[in-house]
Amino acid sequence: MSVSLSNVWKTYGEGPTAVHALGGVDAEIPSGEFTVILGPSGSGKTTMLNLIGGIDDVTSGDLLVEDLNLTGLSTDDRVAYRRSTVGFVFQFFNLIPTLTALENVELVTNLTMGNGAERAAEVLEHVGLADRLDHFPAMLSGGEQQRVAIARALAKSPPILLCDEPTGELDFETGRLILDLLRRVNRDENQTVLLVTHNAAIGDMADRVLRLRSGSIVEDRRNANPIEAGELTW
Repeated sequence: MSVSLSNVWKTYGEGPTAVHALGGVDAEIPSGEFTVILGPSGSGKTTMLNLIGGIDDVTSGDLLVEDLNLTGLSTDDRVAYRRSTVGFVFQFFNLIPTLTALENVELVTNLTMGNGAERAAEVLEHVGLADRLDHFPAMLSGGEQQRVAIARALAKSPPILLCDEPTGELDFETGRLILDLLRRVNRDENQTVLLVTHNAAIGDMADRVLRLRSGSIVEDRRNANPIEAGELTW
C-alpha cells in the first residue's frame, strides 16, 4: 500500500509550551518500497511512524494510506486500521515471557483468523524458527526473539510493516541477519516497509532514505543500487 503525507503536523501541548514533533511534512511512499527513516533522537522519526501506524492522530494535514485518510479517524476506526493493515516491529521485542514462541504469535493470529496455530507455525517457519515453536523467550537468543516479534508482525499478512530500531538491541552480525529478513519479506510479499533508525549505514540497503531533523524532512533520496544487508558495515 502507498503512503502519502501532505503538510502533516503533530503538536503536543498548547500555547508557548507546545512541542511540534512534526512540522509540515510532505512525503510520497509508493507501495512495496523499502524506506529507511534516519535522524537523531527527537527528530520526529518515531512520531512519523506512529502516525502512519494509527497509534497517534495527526494534528493537521492529510495522511493517506491508499484512499484512507487517517487524519481525524475515530479511535475504533484506528483500531480497525491497525488490525487489518499494519504490522509493528519494535526495538524491544515485547514478547510475553510466560508464553512460547508459538503462543506469542498465536495472540495475533487468533484475533485475525480462524486457523491461529497453523498460521503461527507457518510464519515462524518462514523466519527460520520451526524448531523453536515450544521455546519460551528466555530460552531464545536476542536475534531469535526479534524473529519471533517479526513473525508476530507478519502473521496477519499486513501490507505495511513498520519497524522502529529493530536492530537496536542486537549485535552487528545478528542485526544484519534481521535486516536481511526484513528485506526478503519486503521483496517476497511486496510489503511496504518503513524502518526507523539512527544508524545511517542502514540507509544504503533501502530503496529510499528520508532524513529528519527537528520535525522536518531535510533529505529525500533514492538509492539507484541498494546493497544487500549482508554487505552493510558500521
